Amino acid sequence: MDATVIGLISIAALFGLILIGFHIGIALMLTSFAGVYFITGRLTVGANLLKTTAYSAIADYVFAIIPLFIFMGLLTTAAGATRELFTSAEQLLRRVRGGVGIATVVANAVFAAITGVSVASAAVFSKLAVPEMERLNYDRRFSLGIVASSALLGMLIPPSILMIVYAVLTEQSIGRLFAAGLVPGLLVAGALSSAIWAMVTLWPRLGGVGVERQQVAARERYLAIVKPWPIYLLIALVLGGIYGGMFTPTEAGAIGAFGAFCLLVARRKFSARGMVDLLLETGKASASIFFLLIAASMYSRMLTLSRLPTVLTDWIIHLQVHPGIVFLALIVLLLILGMILDSVSILLLTVPIIAPVASALGYDLIWLGIVVIITIELGLLTPPFGMVVFAMKAALPESVTLEDIYAGSAPFLLVLLLTLAVIVMFPQLTLFVPNLLFG
Repeated sequence: MDATVIGLISIAALFGLILIGFHIGIALMLTSFAGVYFITGRLTVGANLLKTTAYSAIADYVFAIIPLFIFMGLLTTAAGATRELFTSAEQLLRRVRGGVGIATVVANAVFAAITGVSVASAAVFSKLAVPEMERLNYDRRFSLGIVASSALLGMLIPPSILMIVYAVLTEQSIGRLFAAGLVPGLLVAGALSSAIWAMVTLWPRLGGVGVERQQVAARERYLAIVKPWPIYLLIALVLGGIYGGMFTPTEAGAIGAFGAFCLLVARRKFSARGMVDLLLETGKASASIFFLLIAASMYSRMLTLSRLPTVLTDWIIHLQVHPGIVFLALIVLLLILGMILDSVSILLLTVPIIAPVASALGYDLIWLGIVVIITIELGLLTPPFGMVVFAMKAALPESVTLEDIYAGSAPFLLVLLLTLAVIVMFPQLTLFVPNLLFG
């Protein structure tokens, strides 16, 4: 059987295994091993592939960035930074229509620059922002939609775990990807904030009783805004160091984790037991990602051996179809996958195939990465999977249903789709900052 046909069959088998309940990493390894065996006819080749990939796939120095940024996010959350950020934004925006909702978006944007994980943002702000909005008589579904949609900033505003994984898979610069996420991230935050203000203006009942628009003393507002200064400093140190060329992203992760640890100690929230728990949580999260990266590396090597990416690229290039149609089909595919799979899994499954095709069609891989990440993140709000929705459900009282969260997210999902369209149509919004900083 032709190697390319075997590659196609292996992809179909992979999705079949996932749909019947196999863990994505196990499914990747099984199909990769079987694909290599049927292509070469030798079991030893598949065994050697597993042996060499298990080491080489994650041996690079750059992979240290993953546990370091995860640890930094956990430390800052344990230090109470999240509540301070939310309180600060709330005080600043209290007199604005829908101010608490907009404050949730702003706080999520800042929190995203620390954690880089959307699911974490959803769980944290479900406990912080939703009770506050309910106290102010916000419409329940409206408040749930605000938290769910703004949580997506976690993977878009750098540092982002998805950006790191994409950079590794496509051999792109992590620093450039981080820089590329800045303008789109701020654009998404601005679009969500504008949508909240517009919806509360048109339908005042959504925004509650207007308690948040009470007068706040200038001194009280100033103190609330200034109080999280260590968090601002930490973000400026990490991102400023990367963009300023003072240290690599991996070194920035180490410096950020050390800074977050100092913050935890300075606020007298350090405990030996707590530190052990944070390290264990970091280890579990990192091990899960590394396992997937090893499996994805096997999958990518099997596809290369089958020549499927090359054949597919040649076929699409010779099609009498505008590249925009191909790109639109890619967006639709990612949205569909987002309904049933988590973000990292979608990247691992699709990027080894779509990156060579997109590059051959003339698309910039840095810009493509941001578009792909935004598209995948939209899948976190869509049924039946929707990881952000399930994370919120786990953090909220039983009276809150999945239907409430999905219904509340629907208008914001439309806003996010329109924002994605703008980013697709104007690539310079994404590429301006990385080109300015890195040439």
